[in-house]
Amino acid sequence: MKTRITEILGIEYPVIQGGMAWVAEHQLAAAVSEAGGLGIIGAGGAPASYVRDEVRKAKELTDKPIGVNVMLVNPEADEIAKVLVEEGVKVVTTGSGNPAKYMKMWKDAGIKVIPVVASVAMAKLMERGGADAVVAEGMESGGHIGSATTMALVPQVVDAVNIPVIAAGGIADGRGFAAAFMLGAEGVQMGTRFVAATESIVHENYKKMLIKSKDIDSTVTGLSIGHPVRSIRNKMTKEYLRLEKEGADFMEIEKLTLGSLRKAVVEGDTVNGTIMAGQIAGMVKKEQPCKEIIDEIISEGTALLNKQF
Repeated sequence: MKTRITEILGIEYPVIQGGMAWVAEHQLAAAVSEAGGLGIIGAGGAPASYVRDEVRKAKELTDKPIGVNVMLVNPEADEIAKVLVEEGVKVVTTGSGNPAKYMKMWKDAGIKVIPVVASVAMAKLMERGGADAVVAEGMESGGHIGSATTMALVPQVVDAVNIPVIAAGGIADGRGFAAAFMLGAEGVQMGTRFVAATESIVHENYKKMLIKSKDIDSTVTGLSIGHPVRSIRNKMTKEYLRLEKEGADFMEIEKLTLGSLRKAVVEGDTVNGTIMAGQIAGMVKKEQPCKEIIDEIISEGTALLNKQF
């Protein structure tokens, strides 16, 4: 299946794995790339040395393109930006800011730059800055979110820019894939569906909680303080929301989440940890290999797109 995204990135299918902190490491990224999509290593708040090590480990597992997601608020973002050039990374996705200061260095190195955006204004800014494509991410996504839904955001971004648009948020199967393309996207990015992949290193407790979740089991914390995050309801989110409602001090609220994602992903703490997941959590029914996930999505999605109404 060819689109501008597959051609730009040198991949078989226009499916990109989200750069989820603590989740998107070298094993998962390599498995997605081997399956024909684009695997992404999530730098999150990790040091540059971790990113370098993860990139090298991924290259030992696949010779296909691998990307890295850079959170621009990371204190070591400057060093990470250089590591990506030194290690010959092919694709960079960015979040939480404007990658303008790194754009020339990355472009000169032949790196494709794809910022994640939550608004038309940001998409236009990224296009003017030299981005090769953008990921238009709706609030159905897990983790840090914007305020627009995927259904509303994607077509508006498609109409506003000339570079390819990748849809993200609420996409779990071939139906979501086909819907994204009908909205004008030329690729999709998925995070939550890959959390339950066989190759995902996420703790078994996290995977089980995700798989048993229903459609209404996710919630958004941090709206009152301007840092909305979507995750599955548990003791931690209930306490967070209680403190928000009571108007607690920002630092008091944030103490609840310090290290909470690692608690869930690595230690399997589904009570006090942060179980980041999108609203499609209720559609993830079982643990599957990345290749099986991608093959199912492409098969169902292309059949729907080719169907005559």
